[in-house]
Amino acid sequence: MDAEAPAVTMHIGELAEMTGLSLRTIRHYDEVGLLKPSGRTDGGFRLYTQRDFSRLMLIRRMKPLGFPLEEMTDLLRVIDTLSATGNADSVNPDVRRELDAFITEADTRRAKLQQQLAMADEFLTLLREQ
Repeated sequence: MDAEAPAVTMHIGELAEMTGLSLRTIRHYDEVGLLKPSGRTDGGFRLYTQRDFSRLMLIRRMKPLGFPLEEMTDLLRVIDTLSATGNADSVNPDVRRELDAFITEADTRRAKLQQQLAMADEFLTLLREQ
């Protein structure tokens, strides 16, 4: 994308529709600093970019794994740091370790969800056999 070209923006309603999240949830994420809009209209309406959409989708994907807002904020900070660096070789090793810790935690949480899903499948099988 050309640096001179203005970013394509959307209002909060469009963002909510695209992500399946409520307006209230998106506003809450703004209030707690998890997802700030990239801009505002003259009338004060929030404006979001494709980058904001991608960030919100990352947040949405963390929710089923049970990450609290504080950990979401920490992970987004790590991702922002990695994105700003641009060169994997120049990344601070501490930042890489933080990311690796999030990956390990997400793997653990996913495995737990997978076990719960298997139990739910077993339960449904038992019910259907009645």
